[in-house]
Amino acid sequence: MTTNKQLGYLLIEENNNTYRGAVLITDFRGIPMDFRYTDPVSPTRIERVLYGNALDVYLREELILQSLVSSVEMKPVLWICREDSFLAPLRKVSRGKVVTLSDTARSFLKQTGNMEPQIEKGVFLLQVDPVSSPLRLCVESEREGEANDISAILVEAARTMELLEPFTRIEKALRAIEDERENSQA
Repeated sequence: MTTNKQLGYLLIEENNNTYRGAVLITDFRGIPMDFRYTDPVSPTRIERVLYGNALDVYLREELILQSLVSSVEMKPVLWICREDSFLAPLRKVSRGKVVTLSDTARSFLKQTGNMEPQIEKGVFLLQVDPVSSPLRLCVESEREGEANDISAILVEAARTMELLEPFTRIEKALRAIEDERENSQA
């Protein structure tokens, strides 16, 4: 059993050359403990020219990710993100355990807690509950040894919450913030 009962969810989006992000810290029941977001960031034409191919990485990792993670008051036992490219930067900034999780259409593994390594290093299928398809779990390849500890955390949390659902709440919250901003400007 873990003593720190929070999970951290990170979401960074880019839409029409506008970047924004949010973090949601929940307890193991999915109850929000902290929520932080960034205002939309739209690089200028000059910034796009000057940064070139590095612009996306700079905005996502250095500007948004760093500011979000450093702003949370609670440090979760595990950070969960959707993009494998965030594993190393999120671990570096948070100094904690980091994983990407996603749905699969695979058939059930034999029992809850079973983990099946995949061909790609650092990628596993994890059966977090008895009723859902296994999740795709990815850790940095050099941190494969943390996969068992991470899977135990996820299985424990999955007893009382749906692990991927907080991402939907983050997306809806960002849309609601955007709608409020537009309504206040009207």
